[in-house]
Amino acid sequence: MNDNSVSASDIVLHDLHPAPDDLLGEVVSGLVGEPKTLPCKYFYDDVGSHLFDQICDLDEYYVTRTELGILSNHVEEMSHRIGPGALLVELGSGSSTKTHVVLDALKDPAGYVPVDISRDHLMAASVRISRAFPSLDVKPVCADFTERFSLPEAVDEAAPRFVFFPGSTIGNFDRASRQALLEHVVESCGVQAGGLLIGIDLIKDRQRLEAAYNDAEGVTAAFNLNLLDRINQELGADFDVDRFRHQAVYNGDENRIEMYLVSESDQVASIDGRSFEFGRGERICTEHSHKFSIEGFTAQAADVGLKLDALWTDAEDLFAILLFKVAEQP
Repeated sequence: MNDNSVSASDIVLHDLHPAPDDLLGEVVSGLVGEPKTLPCKYFYDDVGSHLFDQICDLDEYYVTRTELGILSNHVEEMSHRIGPGALLVELGSGSSTKTHVVLDALKDPAGYVPVDISRDHLMAASVRISRAFPSLDVKPVCADFTERFSLPEAVDEAAPRFVFFPGSTIGNFDRASRQALLEHVVESCGVQAGGLLIGIDLIKDRQRLEAAYNDAEGVTAAFNLNLLDRINQELGADFDVDRFRHQAVYNGDENRIEMYLVSESDQVASIDGRSFEFGRGERICTEHSHKFSIEGFTAQAADVGLKLDALWTDAEDLFAILLFKVAEQP
């Protein structure tokens, strides 16, 4: 039964006061590099977030609906393997949409700890979860999950801790960053014999992958180009957005989609008194989205002490959800 009386004032926020994003510093640093880059985390202003919601509904973009399908079809088995009384910790929780499916299936969960850097989104999602699950102990943490963070002191110390990391967001991390994040997952689980429930996008044919990031309606292109609009609006820059185009290509050697903004002509853009030259055809890299084999990802997880317990895929092997458990120490 939903409890619509719950409000943000009823929820205790564990605020670790993550440093505010330095949009200007990171943009300038990326554009003076070789090759030029822009951080993908800045895609998600209000316009970008709305566009991404549209992307998730596109025919070409299989990722979201495929993962939700796997969850819906197998969440009871996932719950059984996780076991009763688990504390669920979600990284980059956002709107916590997929979390509803998992929490609905878990038996007597000890609590839910959503972790996100955006306080407003975090609190709004925490209210929604609390209303949907009135008996659930919801303890949001405002933190940058790519850095070390602590859990609230009030969580059940004896409960097994399972980290939930859906959406193949892990694909935006390079190998070294993935390793560091997986190590932190193991540390977060501590001695409670928990684990990791994670979604990964699988390696597949180039045509399928490139179509997912070059949709016919041009929504992904608008999403990518909106990054320049945001820089113009928030930093007073003067990018001529119409003179850039979206490009997404699959790099088979690195098993990743690489997303770019490509300059259509020789041009100059200014930001905060600094000028940046772009040659015709020059590219700004805005995102890497790594794709994985189950064997390769499992091997990297094993390096930090995570042992594969179970896996689930869709009928076409487009996507996988893997359940790891922290290996017992000798």
